[in-house]
Amino acid sequence: MQFYYGNQMPLRVLDEAEFWKHQEEEHTVVIRELVKELEQDYVEELKEWQKKFTKTHQRVVRYIETVTRSNGQVTPTLYQDVLQLISYCLQQSDQFIKFCRLMMEKSDPISSNPTAKVVLNHIIVESEYFIGVAQTILYQQ
Repeated sequence: MQFYYGNQMPLRVLDEAEFWKHQEEEHTVVIRELVKELEQDYVEELKEWQKKFTKTHQRVVRYIETVTRSNGQVTPTLYQDVLQLISYCLQQSDQFIKFCRLMMEKSDPISSNPTAKVVLNHIIVESEYFIGVAQTILYQQ
């Protein structure tokens, strides 16, 4: 987390989203690389998740740039747009967590690989952490 925003929202929550969407994007690669024999359906879905996270990450970066250019004069419309984007980010992370849990339950290569289970659990915890941090920032407002 960067500290150029002081205690300001929306930059604070956007900064968290920027970091964690990039992490989730990388997590899709980690899973594919770790579980080489992963079922093709899951491989394809992970590639789709990677594209979604990339797109969301880029959107968050654009909002950071817009808010930064506003020099602290965030309009109510921009503020609401940021809240909608963060809501989308949280829903996306929640869906990714569900997908990871599904893979852990249904994928034979994952269920028979103790390292993969540990890594998937860690990935889930990190996405849950993002959700918790973002909600804490939003509720402080």
